Amino acid sequence: SAVVFPNKISTEQQSLILIKRLLAVAVSCITYLRGIFPESAYGTRYMDDVSVKILREDKNCPGSAQLVKWMLGCYDALQKKYVSLPVPFSSSDVLEHSSTITECYHFKFKYTNHGPLLDFGSENRRGNSTITCADTKKASILLIRKIYVLMQNLSPLPNNVCLTMKLFYYDEVTPSDYQPPGFKEGECEGVIFEGEPKCLNIGEVPTPFHMVKVKVTTEKQRMENVDDNILNYREGGVPLQVLNVDREDAED
Repeated sequence: SAVVFPNKISTEQQSLILIKRLLAVAVSCITYLRGIFPESAYGTRYMDDVSVKILREDKNCPGSAQLVKWMLGCYDALQKKYVSLPVPFSSSDVLEHSSTITECYHFKFKYTNHGPLLDFGSENRRGNSTITCADTKKASILLIRKIYVLMQNLSPLPNNVCLTMKLFYYDEVTPSDYQPPGFKEGECEGVIFEGEPKCLNIGEVPTPFHMVKVKVTTEKQRMENVDDNILNYREGGVPLQVLNVDREDAED
């Protein structure tokens, strides 16, 4: 009945469990609030005092069953430390031949093999930093709350939207013939974003062994109902990270 994040993260396995649950809640939240699947494709759980919808396999909704299979494939790649994961929405009627994206959710994963120390080399993270479990749990709940707030204020997606998932790998560690269950090899072809894109940095969650960052790119016009109070979302009177354009990642 509840989405429980580990109270203690002292092993890599505990960290992996948290990241998997966080990904499941985030993807479920996005697809539910963007109206991708019907109500029957979700179950209700509680994360602290927040009611969340969790995607499940619904025999009457093949799309939700397919996404669940994709998620299990993602878990396999996550466990092997191979993957960085985007989840784009395509507005094309023919998904196989689509190169047009109307909304994209990018989950970027990083890993460390050095125990409870993190050094990802970014400008604001020079040197190693110790991550506490309290920081991780708070960041996880905050990230989900931010996603909820944003999803509830974006304008609707087009009626003909299709959902696809693509995995991007860290080539230096991923075997050339690796494909997780439910996926096939893709082509590195360019994509066209429909309309004028707006890139937002939602936030990040650190553990002693993983880091996940979440970004959203959507059509600028869908942001018309998202005012400054939402972008500067606060909780408990403590200023939190604003949803900002991440210029470096946006250029990539």
